[in-house]
Amino acid sequence: MRKAKEEVIRHPGVIDPIEPTRFNLRIPRNIKTTPILVVLLIIAAFFLGMLTTKVQYLEKGNTTVAGAIAPTQAVQAGNQQPQPTLGKQNVDNGHFPVKGDPNAKVTVIEFGDFRCPFCKRFFTDVEPQLQKDYIDTGKVKFYFRQYAFLGPASTVAANAAECANEQNKFWDFHDYLYKNQPSETDTSIYTTDNLTQIVGNLGMDTDQFRTCLDGKKYDKNVSDDLAAGQKVGVNATPTFYIDGNQLVGAQPYSAFQTIIDQELKK
Repeated sequence: MRKAKEEVIRHPGVIDPIEPTRFNLRIPRNIKTTPILVVLLIIAAFFLGMLTTKVQYLEKGNTTVAGAIAPTQAVQAGNQQPQPTLGKQNVDNGHFPVKGDPNAKVTVIEFGDFRCPFCKRFFTDVEPQLQKDYIDTGKVKFYFRQYAFLGPASTVAANAAECANEQNKFWDFHDYLYKNQPSETDTSIYTTDNLTQIVGNLGMDTDQFRTCLDGKKYDKNVSDDLAAGQKVGVNATPTFYIDGNQLVGAQPYSAFQTIIDQELKK
């Protein structure tokens, strides 16, 4: 019980003998305490305001960090444990020639952009093993559909692939563009002159190709493929459909293996 003769104002720096876990400042009764109380209340309010602001700032910062980390974690998780995001989709094979046995049990359809670096990563790191284990063994048939969405140069490349297909050279041209893909900011290769020179080296009729490309003969095919991709949920490249199961991004070989083996068992 505190003495009635003294007023006690708690303040950092002096130990309270009655409540030693708290601190106080004892002020004699002959000193008027009202001004001191006002000053202390102002100081306390100031520090409380600073503390509240700091807490709000930290909370906002945590939200920002979480928002930045979460997508990365989701991508990493997707690379390790692929799961269809929309359920099975009914995806048409498109009009380009099949790679593999057309009677193979499992169908893999890729929507890709020739300028997409992640599509190139799939072509370089995954497709050769997929070819060896599943396509060449007659278990998988593989189709490519265009999703030319990275700007005008992508549309030119897509049209050029259509013109190469007109001369039964689609896969030769497809492979060349990915093997020799420049940086995404370098679009110099995607001109009529440069592409005509390329197809000439691949054994195509250059006059026929130039007329086809300059005339944008297959513009509708390119736009139809893009619309078809959007309809089944494509919003990034590469996007794959394995018997209708969607797999997005430059996934490792194991991701394809998991879904393909599941489909083969059915």
